[in-house]
Amino acid sequence: MKSILLGTAALAITASVAFAGSHSVVRMGTEGAYPPYNFINDAGEVDGFERELGDELCTRAELTCEWVTNEWDSIIPNLVSGNYDVIIAGMSITDERDEVIDFTQNYTQPDPSSYLALDGADVDFDGGVIAAQANTIQAAFIASSGATLVEFATPDETVAAVRNGEADAVLADDAYLRPIAEENADLVLLERQELIGGGVGMGIRESDSELKDKFNAAITSMKDDGTLNALLAKWEIGPGF
Repeated sequence: MKSILLGTAALAITASVAFAGSHSVVRMGTEGAYPPYNFINDAGEVDGFERELGDELCTRAELTCEWVTNEWDSIIPNLVSGNYDVIIAGMSITDERDEVIDFTQNYTQPDPSSYLALDGADVDFDGGVIAAQANTIQAAFIASSGATLVEFATPDETVAAVRNGEADAVLADDAYLRPIAEENADLVLLERQELIGGGVGMGIRESDSELKDKFNAAITSMKDDGTLNALLAKWEIGPGF
């Protein structure tokens, strides 16, 4: 175990040193499976709110973006190991994550988390079975409540769990669940919502303070000129700034 950890640390140091020499190309890590934040379009390319946002931030910071997709459950370890330079994947800023990586300022307001269930279902929020994607703020919230948490690797699987009876409801970002409810007559958003987390930010290795500063300046400029609010409205990602 110690040798594995040392190897990972060495990879991170090597990547950081190499990257520090030239901030011209930035590898942007995303999940590609969480619309409208990020998804893979019909052309097989990363698309969505964070694709547009990331491209604009790189333009303003005079950086060239290369997009990389990575499964959610290993997205932080692969950032630390140097497989990409930034996480831009609908990741809420939390104290627990901030102990491992650094964050830019938030580029979304805290998004309400909603419950999706079968139409007519009677959901017990305190003692029922609630699904969530693994390693999310929603999973942590359910785990700390009286409900039984069932975790899945992908958001699609959480919705499938509701349909096949494995879970009474799924808890996820409202922006992700609302279109699903609108497109499927058998599924409904429940009235209850939870406010969790401190908004979404870009995850960056703690050693890459220069890169963090560049993106923070770019995010600030987008907030100041209204372009970030326009993107939030276009993709229906909660309230603006």
